[in-house]
Amino acid sequence: MKTNPPGYLELAYVRAFAATRIARLSDARKHHDLGASAIELAIITAILVGLAVAVLVIINTIVTNRANEINSNNGKIP
Repeated sequence: MKTNPPGYLELAYVRAFAATRIARLSDARKHHDLGASAIELAIITAILVGLAVAVLVIINTIVTNRANEINSNNGKIP
């Protein structure tokens, strides 16, 4: 029985993935489709960054409010 060396399946997956991407790029070049322009990518990136900042602000507000609700006696026994 033949056994494959370690990493064989991963390498096969990477080869298949690369072949698919190359085929799609080749097909797109034949049809003169270059995909999204730099402006479109910049706008999408700006939207994603804005959403990330909004999520961070919400999380920070929630954590700060919860932290302020904690009563601390600085380790003194009441």
